[in-house]
Amino acid sequence: MKKRRLAFVVLLICLCVQSAGQSPFSDNVFSFRDSRVRDYITPTAILWMSDTTNQYISNPETLLLPGIGQATLSSRDLCCITSKDGHTAAILLDYGTQMHGGLQIVSGISEANHPVKVRVRFGESVSETFSETGGDETATNDHAMRDMMVDVPMLGRIEIGNTGFRFVRIDLPVDSSYLCLKEINAISIYRDIPYLGSFHSNDSLLNQIWQTGAYTVHLNMQEYLWDGIKRDQLVWVGDMHPEVMAINAVFGYNEVVPKSLDLVRDITPIDEWMNGISSYSMWWVLVHQAWYMQYGDLNYLEEQKDYLLQLLHKFIALIDEQGNEHLDGVRFLDWPSNPYPEAIDAGYHALLKMTMEAGAWLSDLLHEEETAELCRSKARLLGTRLPDAGKSKQATALLSLAGIMPPDKANEVIVLDGAKRFSTFYGYYMLQAMAKAGNYQGAMEIIRQYWGGMLKLGATTFWEDFNIEWMENAGRIDELPSDHTIDVHASYGDHCYVGFRHSFCHGWAAGPTAWLSEHVLGIKVLEPGCRTIRVEPNLGDLKWVEGTYPTPYGTISLKHEKLENGEIKTTYSAPEGITIVY
Repeated sequence: MKKRRLAFVVLLICLCVQSAGQSPFSDNVFSFRDSRVRDYITPTAILWMSDTTNQYISNPETLLLPGIGQATLSSRDLCCITSKDGHTAAILLDYGTQMHGGLQIVSGISEANHPVKVRVRFGESVSETFSETGGDETATNDHAMRDMMVDVPMLGRIEIGNTGFRFVRIDLPVDSSYLCLKEINAISIYRDIPYLGSFHSNDSLLNQIWQTGAYTVHLNMQEYLWDGIKRDQLVWVGDMHPEVMAINAVFGYNEVVPKSLDLVRDITPIDEWMNGISSYSMWWVLVHQAWYMQYGDLNYLEEQKDYLLQLLHKFIALIDEQGNEHLDGVRFLDWPSNPYPEAIDAGYHALLKMTMEAGAWLSDLLHEEETAELCRSKARLLGTRLPDAGKSKQATALLSLAGIMPPDKANEVIVLDGAKRFSTFYGYYMLQAMAKAGNYQGAMEIIRQYWGGMLKLGATTFWEDFNIEWMENAGRIDELPSDHTIDVHASYGDHCYVGFRHSFCHGWAAGPTAWLSEHVLGIKVLEPGCRTIRVEPNLGDLKWVEGTYPTPYGTISLKHEKLENGEIKTTYSAPEGITIVY
């Protein structure tokens, strides 16, 4: 009786504290509150089972029923799995689309009165769920556990996982084991934010590509802005640039961007390079330029002043009087450029000129005239040299965007062989260079071929890397591997993303979303904070396009229709405070 009375008193105290507006944990050290939500997703299909005779797996279809996440004493609607006589029971589930998160396993009544050992394998492709880790295999548990043994309690539930996946394989690895399952729900963890931007046209493929890029970057907007939801789950500043451009076009302002920029700044001493890569410190400056142009937040820019000025002077000291750069450390553009040092050198030259121009612009805003003039002087020096980029589409694109190579000459290099030698990261800058040359139709064709190629192989998000040649005799990633087709996930990849280590949801691949909003829908921000916006659609072979674009003042809505005489009729509505020019 005394114990019951004491428990009641403790409960009453907790209720009183809460009613006073205080947390019962107010005396604890508070670290952070998760800004994301969790949705529980029922599988859409069973793609494969080790047994189709009901001898080892019975009532599997019950796993496709909507769940509630609660174990019950009912013996109805249970899928029972048995491993015995050397047969390992296994089942493969498809959740319909790529997501970040884990798995909730809810068990039911069974003969076992103890936890049952289960093997769980997450996969971004079907074939990844059949892979093994260790040895010469390319499947790994790097960064995120995707292959694990867990003990499932009887009449209970367990939640596991923190990775990117669409498919899950469940095995009962212990012989003579038995488990009844009520539900196997995917846990989707994401920021619950509205899609303020949109893009619709008479081309359903371009619409799907825009939406897939938006979803790809959305999944990577976790507590910080990641590059990949399976690998690496890290803030890489260079990868952020195309992600931020897509975020601006789809979601508008989101705290994940400044939060991530500040994280990398705060952990990187000025005598080191961000992420250990010299170009990524340049990208930090360029992201800040793009962020200020979009939102015009001078207070936030002022917070960067000390670090920004030191970084700019570091760059300035590494440019000699002949216009040569001498950046040390790891020199990196993107992975496909890695074998070609001359391309990296040319790309660095262009990227540094763009950084100096951005640095001058930002320094002017901060009233740092001396630094601004030094940046302009170094940019002029860099502009006197045209490095040889060879056949590199990446470096050529940067040289054009930096104003060092004529746009038409750069376009000739980039369009050679169509989508061949494109890359998911620098493909965005190749598209930008094509737009600078006025080749909007050619860029749209590349988007259809290259990013559309991933969709044809079953992708629901865009990948860390992709070569158009992979499509030849390729099987879809949402189907069981076949002896008659090539398993793309198992067979391809290079550098750090060989085989199953290859990330199939990488934010740097979202460039077409930003590009289509800017050049086809035709939204070009001319003044910081979106105070003035140029509307200049380029429909190419499209008949019409419509969409929305978020600004700090509200959302702009536009529609463009191609008339019979080839002219474009534009209608729009814009929030008060924005000036629209044509």
